[in-house]
Amino acid sequence: MQWIQRYQFKLKTKIIMKKLFLSLAVAVAFSAAGTSLKAADAKDYQVTGPVVEITPDYIVVKKGEANWQLARNKATKGGEVKVGDKVTVYYTMTATEIEAKPAKAKKAEKPTEKK
Repeated sequence: MQWIQRYQFKLKTKIIMKKLFLSLAVAVAFSAAGTSLKAADAKDYQVTGPVVEITPDYIVVKKGEANWQLARNKATKGGEVKVGDKVTVYYTMTATEIEAKPAKAKKAEKPTEKK
């Protein structure tokens, strides 16, 4: 009778361990999927310099000799900024439209003749 109880206990333990292992495997798979989704997000950039011009729609920051104009909207975070303030603007590059043109077909190369 005891051997039956030991066998049942071992069987239950194996089932529990399999369920635990499967749960951990699923959790790892979902966390890996979440990480890969973040990798696909747009890369973050920043530009630092004095403010040359500011409007509700954009901000112009001088970086070296170039003026960088960056769009703003209501979701843009930050306090009051005035012309002349030194700022660091964090931004991402996001495509708004993609126009595709078919690739040109490669020309067949002429075989060169040896004399």
